[in-house]
Amino acid sequence: MNEQAKKARDIITNYKGRPLRIMEVCGTHTHEIFRLGLRKLLPENVELISGPGCPVCVTPVGFIDEAIWLALEKGCIITTFGDLIRVPGTEMPLAGARAKGAQVRPVYSPLDAVEMARQNPDEQIVFLAVGFETTTPSACLAVETAKKEGLKNFSLLTANKTMPNAYNALEGSADAFLYPGHVNAIAGTEICEELKKRGVSGVVAGFTASELLTALAVILVNAEKGEPFFVNCYPRVVKAEGNPSARELVKRVMEPCDTEWRGLGVIPMSGMKLRDEFAEFDARKKFGMPKITGKPNPACRCGEVLQGKCKPSDCKVFGKVCTPEHPVGACMVSDEGACAAYYQYGGV
Repeated sequence: MNEQAKKARDIITNYKGRPLRIMEVCGTHTHEIFRLGLRKLLPENVELISGPGCPVCVTPVGFIDEAIWLALEKGCIITTFGDLIRVPGTEMPLAGARAKGAQVRPVYSPLDAVEMARQNPDEQIVFLAVGFETTTPSACLAVETAKKEGLKNFSLLTANKTMPNAYNALEGSADAFLYPGHVNAIAGTEICEELKKRGVSGVVAGFTASELLTALAVILVNAEKGEPFFVNCYPRVVKAEGNPSARELVKRVMEPCDTEWRGLGVIPMSGMKLRDEFAEFDARKKFGMPKITGKPNPACRCGEVLQGKCKPSDCKVFGKVCTPEHPVGACMVSDEGACAAYYQYGGV
């Protein structure tokens, strides 16, 4: 352990200030904090709670139902990141639809789906575009590539989300945010500075043990001062301006829209949809999709976990009916899900 990490650890273990609730907005932070055993260092008056930082977890049930409709009713080949295949829909996950004959294929990037469209001109290829600011640029690049090549058999089913208005919805749920380094590497730090002006505190954190210890220590030191604060603790990656090229790409292809978040409901202007000039690549428009409203399993408390209102272990089905092998909710499926982290590491 380097000297900076040792100093940060001492600050954390010796903290005697007021009780604090710190929300990890990033699912990767949640898993790394567990994996590294950092929760064991926290004094009793400091609580880490999980937030809506897992893109698979915040994707609503209705989106899975839409994807299944495209596969079973329209015969589309659904391409997606692997985690989504096991996320429960109203009646079944995509894995269940595949058992009924649906074509559901995992890919590593949206450009893999574009390549599949090139190689299968008689098939309709739909990519499930799920993610925050980090992954949205790659979906936009895929659309621009398909348009440039004149591919008529490629489209997106979008569930892309942005974090700024989600922070507004979560305001008051924690004393400080542990902001996601990956998102801020693209989006920059402007929203964090704006939140500070409104009295919302937080730090941008990296993902190594030293970086996470430092970020937590910075929160504790600044919290004792009693004033709103923002500190970028990940300066080697996160710059104030973010990634201008990626942001410009998204701006060319997509525009903000209202969208539903699991547990948080519809948050105004927190989603991204394709602009009208790219409507031919919008799967909902292309296939005349009807309004589909999903119904989550009432036994699942993923929505409350994502708001920091309860811990995964507070859910009655956690670890019993709901396990990684047989997930009831999305938070148990994803590698970034809080329930999966609690299950894997026994809550500690």
